Amino acid sequence: MKKAVAHLVPFIEEEKRLNGTQGEDSNAGVFLIATVKGDVHDIGKNIVAVVLGCNNFKVIDLGVMTPWDTILDEAQKHKADIIGLSGLITPSLDEMVTVAKKMEERGLKTPLLIGGATTSKMHTAVKIAPVYSGPVVHVLDASRSVPVCQAFVDKNLKQRQDYIDEIAEQYSDLREEFYASLEDRKYLSLADARKKALAVDWKDPVNLPVKPKLIGNKVLSDVPIEEVLDYIDWNPFFQVWQLRGRYPNRGYPRIFNDATVGAEAKKLFEEAQTMLKEFIANKSVKLNAIVGLYPANAVGDDIEVYTDESRAEVSARLAGLRQQAEKDGTEPYFCISDFVAPKGSGVDDYVGMFACSAGHGLDEVIAKYKAAGDDYSYIMAEALADRLAEALAERLHELVRREYWGYAPDEALSVEDMLKVKYQGIRPAPGYPSQPDHTEKLTMWRLLGAEDATAIKLTESLAMLPAASVSGLYFGGRCSSYFAVGKITKEQVEDYAVRKKMEFSEAERWLSPMLNYEP
Repeated sequence: MKKAVAHLVPFIEEEKRLNGTQGEDSNAGVFLIATVKGDVHDIGKNIVAVVLGCNNFKVIDLGVMTPWDTILDEAQKHKADIIGLSGLITPSLDEMVTVAKKMEERGLKTPLLIGGATTSKMHTAVKIAPVYSGPVVHVLDASRSVPVCQAFVDKNLKQRQDYIDEIAEQYSDLREEFYASLEDRKYLSLADARKKALAVDWKDPVNLPVKPKLIGNKVLSDVPIEEVLDYIDWNPFFQVWQLRGRYPNRGYPRIFNDATVGAEAKKLFEEAQTMLKEFIANKSVKLNAIVGLYPANAVGDDIEVYTDESRAEVSARLAGLRQQAEKDGTEPYFCISDFVAPKGSGVDDYVGMFACSAGHGLDEVIAKYKAAGDDYSYIMAEALADRLAEALAERLHELVRREYWGYAPDEALSVEDMLKVKYQGIRPAPGYPSQPDHTEKLTMWRLLGAEDATAIKLTESLAMLPAASVSGLYFGGRCSSYFAVGKITKEQVEDYAVRKKMEFSEAERWLSPMLNYEP
């Protein structure tokens, strides 16, 4: 039994014993899995592949950035009993819909499993299931993939069909619930939402922007891993391995006290420390970053970025999206441009951005472990690289607040408080709730010269490569806060497309998870 799922084995074996299937392989089938085109994230996919392999499934893993035709050709070639699709970034949701449509066109009836951080049961029910007449199911995590796959290859045809019918009924109910919620939800016109934007008194000394000590770009190459170790948030690391403590032992380090998973969590943590020491000793994984701070002012829902302090020449425009779903009371309708002083206000403001990675050199590390058949270690290496990238982002933001921008020079927060976002300012990432459009990365990459400076590339779906990479914007004002844009109307999509100089259909495609209507 492979080490990668060692902590799951007792639970899996107990389930087999209770079901009377211990020692049998009668339910085994061929499971084909891939991360869809344009997406590079595969930790969750790799764990699913190992878990199913340990449960007698023959697993065909097509890797990352896999086009739909390759997925279907290989599935038919290997006579796959089940196809699994994985993805992390929001454009992958549309790619999964494409795969499902192509499966329908080919007349396939192969069960389709959907998984990954950006996926959901609701999206699967509303967007994917309706375009494919075969079984479609969303799987929350690796451990739950086992009973789902076993149900799809159950030799008892009645039990198999009962399961398929049950899923179809659940998803039908979810669709009804979703469309009913769209009818019930009210939205402001874009003009009215803008009238209710966050009101900031920019002449109040509390809100006056601080001029950054650094104007322009700063490259940080080969950042020592030791410099970011204390900034690691270990909670997502344990979530990767699906180790979750029960109250009051949720989260790191309390998880070590949990009666069920504590011992395994402690062992996993210690082995992670050993691998981090190997990274440091061998200099096998490199940390690179770039930070940029620029003069800027808001113009409506956009932010103009200027070439210099004269503010005479616009070097780029950062586009914002505004909340439109109706709220109770006098709550503002946020847009990221609200956090930057407006042009014409007489107040000079600034905006920042960054890109960082802990993935360079990781491919060689993973290749070594794969060659040795050590699934546990290569998944561990991927998980740690992700943690290091996020830790580097945390450290960079601290440097920005205290030194590069310097609006909080006396900040003395613990890492725990930083992870709880108790500092001034925010660092929202394109593709996430405050600015859900991944295409804003193109503007960032141009301003930063990110690919040349850090060797972080963007895929066609604008995922970052290496996968262990993080990017985002910096807002330094006390008024700035995280928010979710939520659903938006066709009116705003049209307006956004004009501001971005983008075809309306393209804007709809990039913003598809946010639309309050069916395109």
